[in-house]
Amino acid sequence: MTSGSLIIALVLAAVLGLVIGSFLNVVVYRVPVGIPLVRESRCPRCDARVRPQHNVPIVSWLVLRGRCAGCDEPISVRYPLVELATAVLFAAVTGWALAQPQAPSAATWLVLAAFLYLAAISIALALIDLDTHRLPDGIVLPAYLVAGALLTAAAVVSSEWDSLLRAGIGMVALYAFYATLRLIRPGGMGGGDVKLSGVLGMYLGWLGWPSLIVGAFGAFLLGGAFGVALLLGRRANRSTAIPFGPWMLVGAWAGILAGPPLSAWYLGIVHA
Repeated sequence: MTSGSLIIALVLAAVLGLVIGSFLNVVVYRVPVGIPLVRESRCPRCDARVRPQHNVPIVSWLVLRGRCAGCDEPISVRYPLVELATAVLFAAVTGWALAQPQAPSAATWLVLAAFLYLAAISIALALIDLDTHRLPDGIVLPAYLVAGALLTAAAVVSSEWDSLLRAGIGMVALYAFYATLRLIRPGGMGGGDVKLSGVLGMYLGWLGWPSLIVGAFGAFLLGGAFGVALLLGRRANRSTAIPFGPWMLVGAWAGILAGPPLSAWYLGIVHA
């Protein structure tokens, strides 16, 4: 892919990310409380309908100065930050998937679609887990079908059967690992974490064993470091419940975007 085409793809991905990020704000707010996603957006204080011109990602929040147009109720800064983060992540994933000299194949676009889907649900799940300490089945379980369908289609058109086999092994292995941890210590691992692990194992396995290993253990390394930092800063104690889903997702993305070089770096240290 030429540099000009890549730039266009990155810009389009960022714009798509802004739009998806706006929808993710709705998902994060409504899914935990059971509000239908198809209901029109309204201010939670004055119940005024959010007009289309007030629903433009980032721009509307800035124009309205972070307040409802009807009642002047403050609108959390998290809304534009989620939109911006989604745009950045979509552009990063697109650059990672398309950064190759040859023209993208049909399989490349299918894999890109699969990982953009993971990017979207990663943001939604991380925020919901931080807010409620839950990873909703309504988001996690459909991910098995979406990821499985897209990656299978990519394998069919490219004959990458080894990648698809690794994805299946990764899904089963990571799910079994988390399920075992939950059996050993039921209070230390949530059922949502176990279900999410299979989805992440599928994606990481598709990319290769280094990505799977880095993504799997990166969650525990990063989550453990965060927990220690909270203890040292006296922001938590040994009984404080810390959502693990966000660290599973951050660890997975470390494995996705930098699994092979991180694995090679670690092995270089071990064998030095």
